[in-house]
Amino acid sequence: MSRNSSNPGLGETVTAAAIARRFYLQGHSKLEIAEEFGISRFKVARILSTAQERGLIRIEFDMPYPIDVPLSDEIRSVYGLRQVLVLNRARTREERPEQRRRIGALAAELLSEIVTPDDVIGLSWARSVNAMAESIRSLPSCPIVQLCGVQAGMDMRDRSVETVNRVAAATGGQAYPIYGPLVLPDRRTAQILREQPGIAETFARFRQLTKAVVSIGAWQEGESTVYDALSPAEREAIGRRGATAEVAARLFDAEGNALSTGLAHHVLAITQEELRRVPEVIALGYTEPKAAAIDAVLRSGIVTTLITDAEAAEALLERSTKRAAPTPPQD
Repeated sequence: MSRNSSNPGLGETVTAAAIARRFYLQGHSKLEIAEEFGISRFKVARILSTAQERGLIRIEFDMPYPIDVPLSDEIRSVYGLRQVLVLNRARTREERPEQRRRIGALAAELLSEIVTPDDVIGLSWARSVNAMAESIRSLPSCPIVQLCGVQAGMDMRDRSVETVNRVAAATGGQAYPIYGPLVLPDRRTAQILREQPGIAETFARFRQLTKAVVSIGAWQEGESTVYDALSPAEREAIGRRGATAEVAARLFDAEGNALSTGLAHHVLAITQEELRRVPEVIALGYTEPKAAAIDAVLRSGIVTTLITDAEAAEALLERSTKRAAPTPPQD
């Protein structure tokens, strides 16, 4: 009677263990193992795969950071991003401030790893970017540039000017703030302010940016700095035009297309074209209700690196799966 293939014998198990030991622990190539055991390298690959399926081999990642590696890799692949960091799901339910703190800490850790003295860093204000600034202890000395004006009604400590100054102090570099409101009453006022010496100097730095950290906002109350700065009538009018997401005061529809509205001419902020030219754009976007906005911004092609949480990541994968599903034939 032949042995059931799903229940390997002693000899087969020992051979598989020996092959796995050579490959995973001793660093031998599949070709070297094949020559030693007198089998093809394809059979070596099958043995390793089968051993993993049967539990003989268990691969574990002892990450020093709270990252969900499989989810991170899936999101990176689906959206074609350079890098994705998905925050591990918390063991207990987290309140929004704690999520924000953890997202900010991840962003600070990433910046400390990738920033060089040759960089020019842009910051678009958001509570998560502010949390990142509070977690930064030191960076190489480089210019820090504010990408958007100040949102009205914010506590001084939390305003974008203070965030930029805080990061500049950590780097020892020059701060380039925007001492002006985010949304102006009309196009002429915005143009006059852009030409003021201090603001003009900051705007000139937009062309030199090498890295930018931005937040992804959803077009709803409390989730977008621009939305919160507008009147109810203006919000509704822009919403009817398909506004789904906001990044650095620039709006996008659900498909990731830049949305053209009159708003673009009376905000003090980097343009969508200038942001698109930045080589590395790190976006912070988290929580499941923001999934549609995050999806839209990722599809725009502006973002190179995403920092998010597990709930949002799973919602993004669900959206991409539905999008890829074939449309049923029409009768």
